[in-house]
Amino acid sequence: MCGIVGYVGKKKAYPILLSGLKRLEYRGYDSTGIALIENGEIDVHKKEGKVRELEQITENQSFKSTIGIGHTRWATHGEPNDVNAHPHVSNSGNLAIIHNGIIENYGSLKKDLIQRGYTFESDTDTEVFVNFIEDIKKSENLSLEDALRIALTKVIGAYAIAIISMDTPNKLVAARKGSPLVLGLGKDEFYLASDATPIIEHTNEVIYLKDEEIVVMENGEYHIKDSRDIPQTPYIQTLELELEAIEKGGHDHFMHKEIFEQPISIADCMRGRLNAEKGELTLGGIRNYAKALQNAERIVIIACGTSWHAGLVAEYIFEDLCRIPVEVEYASEFRYRNPVINEGDIVIAISQSGETADTLAAIELAKSKGAIVLGVVNTVGSSISRVSHEGAYLHAGPEIGVASTKAFTAQLTVLYMIALKAAKNKGTIAENRFQQLLRELSLIPSKVEKALQSNDKIEEISDMFKNASNFLYLGRGYNFPVALEGALKLKEISYIHAEGYPAAEMKHGPIALIDENMPVVVIATRDSSYDKIVSNIQEVKARKGVVIAVVTEGDSLIPGMADFTIEVPSTHESLMPLVSVIPLQLLSYHIAVMRGANVDQPRNLAKSVTVE
Repeated sequence: MCGIVGYVGKKKAYPILLSGLKRLEYRGYDSTGIALIENGEIDVHKKEGKVRELEQITENQSFKSTIGIGHTRWATHGEPNDVNAHPHVSNSGNLAIIHNGIIENYGSLKKDLIQRGYTFESDTDTEVFVNFIEDIKKSENLSLEDALRIALTKVIGAYAIAIISMDTPNKLVAARKGSPLVLGLGKDEFYLASDATPIIEHTNEVIYLKDEEIVVMENGEYHIKDSRDIPQTPYIQTLELELEAIEKGGHDHFMHKEIFEQPISIADCMRGRLNAEKGELTLGGIRNYAKALQNAERIVIIACGTSWHAGLVAEYIFEDLCRIPVEVEYASEFRYRNPVINEGDIVIAISQSGETADTLAAIELAKSKGAIVLGVVNTVGSSISRVSHEGAYLHAGPEIGVASTKAFTAQLTVLYMIALKAAKNKGTIAENRFQQLLRELSLIPSKVEKALQSNDKIEEISDMFKNASNFLYLGRGYNFPVALEGALKLKEISYIHAEGYPAAEMKHGPIALIDENMPVVVIATRDSSYDKIVSNIQEVKARKGVVIAVVTEGDSLIPGMADFTIEVPSTHESLMPLVSVIPLQLLSYHIAVMRGANVDQPRNLAKSVTVE
């Protein structure tokens, strides 16, 4: 959720922190703030709203500090306002902290601290946390890092934190458990952030901190220890991320850029893995567990949001190609219902960020029961990639827009390749069909490119429906999860109520909603359910519903029935979701823009959900 950034070195900290917060704003934008050590005091500036609000109240000040921390918040404890914004300062004014995560036992800690004479201005667990650390530091006469280490053994929950102290004005201390934290290594200087996006413009050498590690940065040196005070030898990674990848590149919004990047991002998913000319498919990331996958009696897919929709498509793919039963679970519900997991079950965890708290918790439960976990994530070095037995990166590049677009198609691409490889190994797919599907998959980038050419027409359709109050999305077979994804996209960024349904289920309830004011988006491409979907469109039209149909290029039947049609190129039925989702992404984007919504940062949402 929240984004945190820190710096200690020889440069002025303020511009580094401000730039970093702008990079991280997609992680939370309820409020924002910074803390610097200026003239021997901790100088805090924070404001409800986006980073620009903070910039306005600080732009005329001349900050000289070379150490500081910054935070952009997605609210959990306490409503968004100036008081609840981070950083939070201890009662003495000696410590300042920023925090991503939740301290679950903050209530009991707060009660004890109040009895000791501490007072609190905010409603946050973080203000309790910083005073708890200070209480330990003072009562035990400890260094900041030792007091933090003891405090972390007594708190329950998840955290990524950074702390500065007036007593040690050149020291920055940070720790993580369950929330991501990246350390950037410069020359006699250090950068901290929730992910690599604020760091890449300064250095490409980073350390992804592990759970329960504490890092101390002071006087050009850093030391990492675990919760038992044992020094750790970190793995230093070289980032391959380019600065241009996190810029808008001439697009009005990151979401627009990311929709139009999909021909490239899908091709990048396949690069080095799929060679259609030679008929080869190589997935090194799951090599060690390839036999376990092909011999699995069951596959369980766990994910949230858009990733869950990708899992639903994968269910169809794996069952069709591999003949293995598949269950798709909401990660947020999985561990709360005592699920039946057997030793040797394959669990596929899908997450763009690789930090989704619910999915991480579900992974730990699955592993405890003997399951083999394969991670499908986009972010290199993320928690899910580390705790999974094996897996595959998407290689889709950073996704900054909160509403996921290119990650969805990248997830489908990787999952399809995994299923194809397993089916080939298992012998459940004939060689000629395997080669055919490889060729079809290799053509998807060019077909997505062609689907994007309908942008202008979709923009015109969007203008007609931008004031609608409700939408219904219908699809069958492989396109049913696409209907769910289309409805989610519209809800996320335009704030229009939308529901996705299997088209045949419409007459079991939702048909009651249909009238002349109800736009119905039907994914009606030519596949094995085509005749049935035609009947469903007729049912909608008989009740005066307005139909926007996504059809296969060259279709002559449905355009005569629907009010509006959007064509997509023909492809194999099992690959159609990669193409049919494109018009739905564009439809939601244009409607949201026309309604004046903040497309990249929709209200109440954050990109990476790192709290349960």
